[in-house]
Amino acid sequence: MPFAIVQVQPGGPEVLHWAEVEVGDPGPGEVRLRHTAIGVNYLDIYFRSGRYAGAKLPFTVGAEGVGVVEAVGDGVALVSVGDRVAYASRTPGSYAEARVVPAAWLTPVPDDIPDDIAAVLMLKGMTAEYLLHRTHQVGAGDRVLVHAAAGGMGVLLCQWARALGAQVAGTVSTEAKAAIAREHGCELPIIGGDWVAAARSWSGGRGVDVVYDGIGRDTFVQSLEALAVLGHLVSYGQASGDVAPFDLKLLAAASLTVSRPNLFHYTEDADRRAAMSARVWEAVRAGRITPRVARRLPLKDAAEAHRALESRQTTGATVLVP
Repeated sequence: MPFAIVQVQPGGPEVLHWAEVEVGDPGPGEVRLRHTAIGVNYLDIYFRSGRYAGAKLPFTVGAEGVGVVEAVGDGVALVSVGDRVAYASRTPGSYAEARVVPAAWLTPVPDDIPDDIAAVLMLKGMTAEYLLHRTHQVGAGDRVLVHAAAGGMGVLLCQWARALGAQVAGTVSTEAKAAIAREHGCELPIIGGDWVAAARSWSGGRGVDVVYDGIGRDTFVQSLEALAVLGHLVSYGQASGDVAPFDLKLLAAASLTVSRPNLFHYTEDADRRAAMSARVWEAVRAGRITPRVARRLPLKDAAEAHRALESRQTTGATVLVP
């Protein structure tokens, strides 16, 4: 039988266990995948810890994966046995050697895109696509601030925003991370300190046009303070915890806008998902984004990957290899 990472209760990384699992055959509209690469995301930590409700315990975490179709159920016409495919799903379960999933989730992976790159693009790449092109359309001359600019998500946002003609600043915690952010399009890496004042000084005192904030509680109010009049705070994650209730007058002071988007609302429509993935693949081919896979770990070491991510030790993306 195949193996997977299984947890029987919410908690820290120690609840992730390597165990044999039953996979079974695909039913109507389903396929069985053999995973070849699996992306690691903060979303996985939310499910593991119990912040987000997962499937009935015991269950397997993991939101994105790449694999090869091993079997198809009745009525499946869009993919065939042997196809390379990728997916990101709101239903956890990708930390597994094999898995049965609905065929409707799947996106074909072009031959020129390696498995580990595809494994970080289905969630992070697609998220960068909608954040920069749909939630807020970044254009030439925009001033953009990216939090955690050296992380797996941050480097994609910095690169792509710069390719769109924006000027990009980003917050980082160390000199080493500043160098990584700068290498990936961040004109002004801000290391700790009063980053609001630094961002305002960099923008000539007016503030930035948009802040991309995956940190949440610890940065939310200051992110509003960093914005220019008519600025837009895009809060797409809460690595530091949930954002506390706030007074709407904070927005009225400069006619600010706040968005809290969700990738899976953007990808529910199959045609829109196909257009998003096509733009992501093309951005890779054109060099507008170069996903940085900093760590490749065996799937059985998923707990180690989570410890590193939660401790802010990581730069770039982490991929688990079955």
